[in-house]
Amino acid sequence: MTTVAEKSPLAKVSGEPYLQWPPDLYIPPDALEVFLEAFEGPLDLLLYLIRRHNLNILDIPIAEITRQYMDYLSLMQDLQLDLAAEYLVMAAWLAEIKSRLLLPDPTPAEAEEEDPRAELVRRLQEYERFQQAAKALDSLPRLERDLFVANVETVEGPPARIPPPVGLADLLGALRDVLARAELFGRHHVRRETLSVRERMSQVLERLDALRFTPFTALFRPEEGRMGTVVTFLAVLELLRETLLELAQAEPFAPIYLRKRL
Repeated sequence: MTTVAEKSPLAKVSGEPYLQWPPDLYIPPDALEVFLEAFEGPLDLLLYLIRRHNLNILDIPIAEITRQYMDYLSLMQDLQLDLAAEYLVMAAWLAEIKSRLLLPDPTPAEAEEEDPRAELVRRLQEYERFQQAAKALDSLPRLERDLFVANVETVEGPPARIPPPVGLADLLGALRDVLARAELFGRHHVRRETLSVRERMSQVLERLDALRFTPFTALFRPEEGRMGTVVTFLAVLELLRETLLELAQAEPFAPIYLRKRL
């Protein structure tokens, strides 16, 4: 039976496998070496060896599988690859199982001893189940798992209109148009005067007496406001001009009195 080292190519150049190094090839001691067969751990390597040689996982030939495993470790050491500690632990475990199968059993015949390979088989089966589950998950569609389609809904609406800038000349032009239209609706309002000077003159004469004087301030009514005061004052002046009233004052700055002229 051929070993792993005999069948595994050292490298591939342009698709052509190389089973041995060229004689004139110089490899520096610290050169980077790429190993094509990569395993995630010792259990992965054991499963690879079992599947490659079509072995029954429930009846593993420990001697043969241990030999192939050690050949692979030797190959990795020859290629100056750092071995993880777990690979060496698995090698020691395989050697222990192999020795337990080869050595005679000192226990009595009636006591049944568990197969030394049972724990290894259990771990291999469990690892194989997880490996198959990982492959099943990896075979699922990547869309909506690793990749997501971005959907963007476009809302159609009226285009945005940007109003033009308005300057002072535009405002003055608009005001000129408004004033021109306002002149077309110009009206002259004629209002009747609410307080008449002639009527107030008659009212003042009715309140005054020819025999006694009346205070000047008594002729004004504050509730009529400024307009009523001015109209009453104009009525008094008009009556004085027509010599219908007589003014009297006892001394400077004294109160002013009025009465009808006889």
